[in-house]
Amino acid sequence: MLDISIVIPLYNEEESLPELVEWIDRVCTEHKYAYEVVMIDDGSRDNSWEVVKQLAAKYPAIKAIKFQRNYGKSPALYEGFKAASGKVVITMDADLQDSPDEIPELYRMITEDGYDLVSGWKKVRYDNAVTKNLPSKLYNAVNRRISGIKLHDMNCGLKAYRRKVIKSIEVYGEMHRFIPVLAKHAGFNRIGEKVVQHRPRKYGASKFGWERFINGFLDLLSVQFVSRFGKKPMHLFGALGSFIFLVGFILIAYLVIDKLNNNIPLTNKPVFYISLTIMILGTMCFFTGFVAELVVRNASDRNAYLTEEKIGL
Repeated sequence: MLDISIVIPLYNEEESLPELVEWIDRVCTEHKYAYEVVMIDDGSRDNSWEVVKQLAAKYPAIKAIKFQRNYGKSPALYEGFKAASGKVVITMDADLQDSPDEIPELYRMITEDGYDLVSGWKKVRYDNAVTKNLPSKLYNAVNRRISGIKLHDMNCGLKAYRRKVIKSIEVYGEMHRFIPVLAKHAGFNRIGEKVVQHRPRKYGASKFGWERFINGFLDLLSVQFVSRFGKKPMHLFGALGSFIFLVGFILIAYLVIDKLNNNIPLTNKPVFYISLTIMILGTMCFFTGFVAELVVRNASDRNAYLTEEKIGL
């Protein structure tokens, strides 16, 4: 088994790739690691794939996948994790803002310190303070509060994993931001972090905008729901529906008793119609649980992506 698999999603990064690969090779050769670099071209519109092919001819450690279109970072990581064969898997971005010099210490923390997952913490950042740094701090504070995982930078692309971790979780949609949450819910509780160098962007421009913070919060709620109720949605919808129905039923029972005692018509009271509505909502929620159970039991593979070409796989 290889010592390290380095998984690199990329999108329009033709300028940075040669320098990045040369840097990774230098570090891994210096430390005598048996390694591979798994690059996933997420439908780049520039010459990134041609650069990848040229690099693969020069560096035998390179394996690569080219998506037929742009799917996003999570699908790219999913395919990269499937292809990775190293006992330690390290992810990093292709834009040179993550330093390959961090690889040896990340590898040591997994193999010697016994962590299942180590997340990078870009304590000093070179991004715009207003549009990226401040929202990122608020975003991570909310993540820590909801998930219970004490990481300062959950969305950092530079992470290291024990191989079993990435083979035990499923990354889909935009869930790459919450891999530590997925890992925790899969039973991997030894999660640590390491202060890493954040380098100024040398080429190109950021691929992420402000909308990722809104989407990220929604994705966090989704991953919490899926992790707890993904295999048993009836436990949530059934309990919620039963509670709502019971509230409506109690109100109706009270009105019926009141009518029998005071001979007041039920239809003259607005609370009667409110009670009926509550009971209907409870029933709908309950049956939503049944439908969700059927969907879970009959869902096809949601991680199926069109690939145009592969190298070394």
